[in-house]
Amino acid sequence: MRPVIDGLVFVVDDDADVRQAMAWLLRSRGLLSEVFDSAETFQQKMADAEVLSRPTCLVLDVRMPGLSGLALFDWLIERNLQLAMPVIFMTGHADVATAVDAVKRGAFDFCEKPFSDNALVDRVVLALSQSQSIMQERLKIDMLRERQGELTDRERDVMRLVVEGLPNKLIADRLDISVRTVEVHRARVFDKMEVKSAVELANLLRNAPG
Repeated sequence: MRPVIDGLVFVVDDDADVRQAMAWLLRSRGLLSEVFDSAETFQQKMADAEVLSRPTCLVLDVRMPGLSGLALFDWLIERNLQLAMPVIFMTGHADVATAVDAVKRGAFDFCEKPFSDNALVDRVVLALSQSQSIMQERLKIDMLRERQGELTDRERDVMRLVVEGLPNKLIADRLDISVRTVEVHRARVFDKMEVKSAVELANLLRNAPG
């Protein structure tokens, strides 16, 4: 079965039976997974820069020896990874309130043990979809930064006034340059920003980094 999303599911649980069952369940739905027996071993995996090169999510047990699932979640929050790598907690009944609090702090969801196999995988698919969307949005912003970095200071000045809706004549007056010079800079801005109109440029810059 082909995966719904070309993503990777990380499973962190100290129970070998749970890890094995989760790996089988995800594989049965065409999803790739990697399993870890502790939060510490997963942290070592996170040192690999390639980890976030594809959509991912983390299925995480709340209670584990050593570093707990909650402590690992806090570690991810400190690195602003909880959106690109959505976290689904697996929890026993006694920890439901704790899991609810984690969701309020940015976890994607939680599933109480014993959980419905199909319901859990459905949530994993949604989490991978969120990860994919976040990655695509960040890629757009990175590309926008790169394009803006190619602009000269004068081109930036012209771009700002074009976006404000000023015609070439007023831009020329404002910057004390000729209309022809404005036209040249405007054309270069459109070319570097890969747009064809002022409206398209304005729409693109709504996502510009601050």
